[in-house]
Amino acid sequence: MKILFTFPGQGTQHPGMLRALPGTELAQAREVLGAEIDTLDTASALQHTRAVQLCLLIAGVAWGRELMRRDVSPDIVSGLSIGAYPAAVIAGALDYADALRLVALRGDLMEQAWPHGYGLTAIMGLTLQQVETLMEGSGAYIANLNAETQIVIAGSDAAMANVGQKALAKGANKVRRLDVSVPSHCALLAEPAQKLAEAFRHVTLARPHCAYLSGSTGRVLWQADKIADDLAMNMARTVRWQEAMIAANEREARLAIEMPPGGILTCLTRQAAWTGEAISLERSGISVAEHLAKRLRSQE
Repeated sequence: MKILFTFPGQGTQHPGMLRALPGTELAQAREVLGAEIDTLDTASALQHTRAVQLCLLIAGVAWGRELMRRDVSPDIVSGLSIGAYPAAVIAGALDYADALRLVALRGDLMEQAWPHGYGLTAIMGLTLQQVETLMEGSGAYIANLNAETQIVIAGSDAAMANVGQKALAKGANKVRRLDVSVPSHCALLAEPAQKLAEAFRHVTLARPHCAYLSGSTGRVLWQADKIADDLAMNMARTVRWQEAMIAANEREARLAIEMPPGGILTCLTRQAAWTGEAISLERSGISVAEHLAKRLRSQE
């Protein structure tokens, strides 16, 4: 039986999320990026994709390493969108300093490509086939397959609003515009993804010391070049979180621990035919994670 660390994507951020982080990851980030770090988690800074993504990277790495210092180490890691970067760092595939530089560039490229008027919207209560039918001719794209009846679409505000209205009329339980200011995980970000891939050619990745499970393909990747491709291109690829969690379950993961902030992935993991425990570290606390990990290991 195995332990899975999950790392959330954009939409979970909140002001002050870097306060009281364990470890030295915040200080290390300041050495790489300078004084920008001091205001990174302010409300004004979090209006920008670069700041949001850097905050999620720093928090994910800090809490993942803190658990490992407490002898709670993952057998598998997986991240949703930007969450793939702290996952790769925790797995030992990507150097933390390199991750900071790449994520800063990633955020800039995404925001510069679509500075306003675009984003993501979650539709809950309809199947993929139903949503695809409603999207015909809308100009919107499928972005995330989070659960069987939780689909995220990407596109312009007008296109998403149009699809959202149709979804509610069709019987959707809820339609929610996400706190994401770019149309992630679709063809609209193909060009910035290629630019990021070029930057990855100047970075050396390593074979991970635990399984790196792609949130885009639902497959475990071990080769450094395939992980680099996954990280660079995931902004333009559909997220397949449900498939990834089914794959983790099939690999005998029985404890999923979601790194701060938030608990969205924990809810989604529980919906993916999960047969073990799934907890949010932020909501449950580190002592609960330690207890569950100890109990799991004792059953092996």
